[in-house]
Amino acid sequence: MAEAADFPGMTPSPARRWLRRTGALLAGAPLLAGLLQLPAASAQAVGQASAKDASDAGTVAVAVDSLSPAAPTDGDTLTVSGTVTNNGKQAVTDAHVDLRVGSAFTTRSAIDTAAKHADALTGDDGSEVGGKYVTKFAKLTPGVAEHFSISVPVDKLDLGDDGVYPLGVSLSGETSAQPWERVLGIQRTFLPWQPEKADTPTRTTVLWPLVSTVHMTAETGSNAQQTPVFLNDDLSEEIAPGGRLDQLLSLGKDLDVTWVIDPDLLASVDAMTGSYRVRGAGDTTTAGTHQAIAKQWLDELQGAVLGREVVALPFADPDLASLAHNGTGVAGSLSQLKAATDVAATTVETVLHVTPSTDFAWPVDGAVDPSIVKVATSAGADKVIARGDSLTETGDLNYTPSAARPIGGGTTAVVADARLSTAFQGDQTRASTSTLAVQEFLAQSLALNQQTGKQRSVVVAPQRVPTAGQARSLAEAVSLLQGGTWSQSQQLAAAAKAKPDPGATTKVPSRSAYPSALRKQELPRSAFEQIAYTQDRLDNFKVILANEARVVTPFGRAMNREMSTSWRGRSTAASSFRQGVQAYLDTLTGQVKLIDKSETKLSGRSATIPVTVQNNLVQGVDHLVLRLTSTNPTRLEISDDAYAEQQVTVSGGHTTTVKFTTSANVNGQTRVIAQLYTEDGQKYGDEVAFDVRVTEITATVMLVIGGGVLLLVLAGFRMYTQRKRAAAREAAESAETAEDGEGGEGGEGGADEAGTPADGPEEADPHQNRPDEDSGARAGAADPEQPSDETPDTAMGNADPSGTGERVDR
Repeated sequence: MAEAADFPGMTPSPARRWLRRTGALLAGAPLLAGLLQLPAASAQAVGQASAKDASDAGTVAVAVDSLSPAAPTDGDTLTVSGTVTNNGKQAVTDAHVDLRVGSAFTTRSAIDTAAKHADALTGDDGSEVGGKYVTKFAKLTPGVAEHFSISVPVDKLDLGDDGVYPLGVSLSGETSAQPWERVLGIQRTFLPWQPEKADTPTRTTVLWPLVSTVHMTAETGSNAQQTPVFLNDDLSEEIAPGGRLDQLLSLGKDLDVTWVIDPDLLASVDAMTGSYRVRGAGDTTTAGTHQAIAKQWLDELQGAVLGREVVALPFADPDLASLAHNGTGVAGSLSQLKAATDVAATTVETVLHVTPSTDFAWPVDGAVDPSIVKVATSAGADKVIARGDSLTETGDLNYTPSAARPIGGGTTAVVADARLSTAFQGDQTRASTSTLAVQEFLAQSLALNQQTGKQRSVVVAPQRVPTAGQARSLAEAVSLLQGGTWSQSQQLAAAAKAKPDPGATTKVPSRSAYPSALRKQELPRSAFEQIAYTQDRLDNFKVILANEARVVTPFGRAMNREMSTSWRGRSTAASSFRQGVQAYLDTLTGQVKLIDKSETKLSGRSATIPVTVQNNLVQGVDHLVLRLTSTNPTRLEISDDAYAEQQVTVSGGHTTTVKFTTSANVNGQTRVIAQLYTEDGQKYGDEVAFDVRVTEITATVMLVIGGGVLLLVLAGFRMYTQRKRAAAREAAESAETAEDGEGGEGGEGGADEAGTPADGPEEADPHQNRPDEDSGARAGAADPEQPSDETPDTAMGNADPSGTGERVDR
């Protein structure tokens, strides 16, 4: 049903009134929503402003480059200088740098906490020193560093009792977005305050390590001096003026420290003082040219250690933890550590002319477990340098105990203070970083001293191979400490002998507690297996050498270097070095070898077989045995057996040939093997195998030879018969001549010597039809000699027998 229309002067109907109210409500809804959004918008604006506050917090970086004096005393003026850099996007106006001094720290852990939040804006930093002891800046432009320096008398700092105070260097100012003053950046550091000498100074031992990486190879020249070959020329850079080792030496010689030296470093630098070569690309080497630098560095080191305590690490600083965890299961690994320890003292004495201590073992970062302690003491050391973050305190002591701890078995753990030993990690090249590290080191040392009035011995064991920047920071801190009022220097041997605290921890942590980060850097078991293989090869090689020291010494030291701690984190380089040592040893052993032989033929029942041994080394070899073996002794015997042996000695650069007597029983081919052995029965080098073909006299050959002999006999017999016939013919002619002479003288009635009547009828000769007798003889005498007739051995008509010295064929 349609609604009735409103007319002027009439009262609206209820339906129309309902429609008007609904429309008004819908029209006012947007306005109401807008009104309701006003508080929300205000809240959002406030939130954005708060976020802006947070983003501006700490936008100015404050760097403290210098704080002098580092440990002030009464009457001193403290000078703090550095830079402020606006890292924000807006300029900072009405800025000023001020100093803030808070309440003294009561524990060493409180110092740790403050150091972790050194630039956080939150925290109770005390009140500003204020007054004229500020540096003002009208404007700090974004990205621009501004220098500041504030000098304030110490008595204006309101320092109270002795202790370590937090010192804050803050920058306050305002920005266009927040035009009110607030702290925009801060840098906290520490101010040690010990104006008077401490009642019980802490006895502090500082280790000063001279350790480098591996530089020398196993290779040496063939000359009498055995010119060494270096992996690279990096060592010359380290010892050159301004180099890392040069700075360590220059800094350490002015400090009262204990020198901890790797003998391999000394041996390497000493080798550089003479002729040496540096490996280049491929197999090439170039002559080293830094002899003068090496000699100067050694001369300065000899002066620096004179009268000082020197501790010698085992040669090449073997990785004790790697050996304990991965090497003890490989035969001979502990022997390598023993050899490295034995040669350490001799090397230091030879190069530096001082007698070092070899009683200390120093695992990486002082991390220990029972297996490391066992290995460390296996070579003779009875003191292990550990660190407090490994041998942690588990008792109720409220102070840091002395370093010496008996850990059983007659072994002493010398536990270095972890905080002091790790104070100079990371990049120390920037002045601000170095300053903060030095101040924290001094603060921890003073806080340690104030823990108790007991006399304690503390050891500082920094990283093994500090950078030049780290060494400079450490040297500055040690110098300030030794010139301070709460510490006195002490040698390491004295610290090890100090009376231990009864409540100090003496339990070595379990193997599972060893840091996983350090375990990942260890040498693997395969490294020790390769070292053992190289040693076996060397042992087999040295027994044949006339002068084994030329080989044993360089390879022995090279195997020590294969176990070096310096390989941590450099597994590829470590593997390459081990392979290089093995390859060079294989090259040398291959210089003594058998010359290859081709097939050999033997004619007859017996013969000799020559085998040649070649020695391309510069020195002679002996104590070698050459064995020749027949694989078929039934066919071919060697010296009445399956094999024969002969001693072999060959001069350097020469070859020698050894002959073996053989006996053939059957025709055919036989495999023969020649092999060199050492006198203790170990095979040396590769065998040489060759074939021997035996050719015996055959039946056909015998027939040919027999036929030839028969012809010679027949020819001789014919010559013999011809001689007899000639002699018979001559005798018959002589008899006939004599008969004719007798008949002329005696008349016709006479008789011959046989009594036959001369005039009687002639009887027929029963032999006249035998051509091989009278007629033949006569024919032979009367007929001229034919060209085909053989020449008689004796003259014709000579019937005399042959002389006794004349050969007669039968």
